Amino acid sequence: MSKSFNYGGQAVLEGVMMRGSRTMAVAVRTPEGDILVQTEPLNEALYSGPISRIPFLRGLVSLWDALGLGTKALMMSADVAVGEEASLSGPVAWGTVVLGVGMGVGLFMMLPSFLVGLVASYLPAEWLASLLEGIVRLFLIVGYIWAVGRMPDIRRVFAYHGAEHKTVHAYEAGAELTVEEARRFSTAHTRCGTAFLLTLVVLTMLIFAPFKPPSLLWRLASRIVLLPVIAGISYEFIRLTARFADRAWVRALAAPNLALQRLTTREPDDGMLEVAIRALKAVLADEGVLTGEAAE
Repeated sequence: MSKSFNYGGQAVLEGVMMRGSRTMAVAVRTPEGDILVQTEPLNEALYSGPISRIPFLRGLVSLWDALGLGTKALMMSADVAVGEEASLSGPVAWGTVVLGVGMGVGLFMMLPSFLVGLVASYLPAEWLASLLEGIVRLFLIVGYIWAVGRMPDIRRVFAYHGAEHKTVHAYEAGAELTVEEARRFSTAHTRCGTAFLLTLVVLTMLIFAPFKPPSLLWRLASRIVLLPVIAGISYEFIRLTARFADRAWVRALAAPNLALQRLTTREPDDGMLEVAIRALKAVLADEGVLTGEAAE
């Protein structure tokens, strides 16, 4: 098996999306118990062109594209789950996504800045404002993940998330892509989006800590304006920890990220692993990495 480490994905409704350098595949368990797999070509310029080799810029482009791919994958899986007669795609669905992203930025980026901005002038040290803001932001993110993770449907999505990680681990380790082999790997992965969120929070604290707390208006504006910059740095950090994951100092840096994934992943059952494997095999087959019986 020709091995490349440019593979990842996300959990969707009753399924898994896997992405490579040229192909995205969504595998979903239908209400009848079958596995439906849909593949779609990616924009190769983003994942294997010149942009993919430019630090920071590649992160912004990849994150933006990943948001679109993830949304599309969720819509595909939802259509399979509810049936064509109740399709969730279209302007209404994309409008819901835009609203959701806006609410996420407002709740996790703007609200902590607003609350801390009200008391920043009373703090004895300037760096405490950024520290307190980060603590509030982290509390909101962890609290939200913990709360939604108690919902039965979300718990199933988190289990598919674990299946996605186990499958990618198995491939990266050169193991055979079977349920038995995938099961022995961890549900945590250094390139997970959960790790990106925690990195974003910590870097926001570090970047703003040296500066004197600005007025409330400028405080809110700076968080929005500099969000792409911090996101680009966070992306590069995640790539670094994934590339040198075997180093002790990198494992220490990545430990909090991996620990947080205990909230966003669950141990999958065999059926979930089967779905994740089918998604990854579809990508590998489309990219010519797997052929013949190995791709089935």
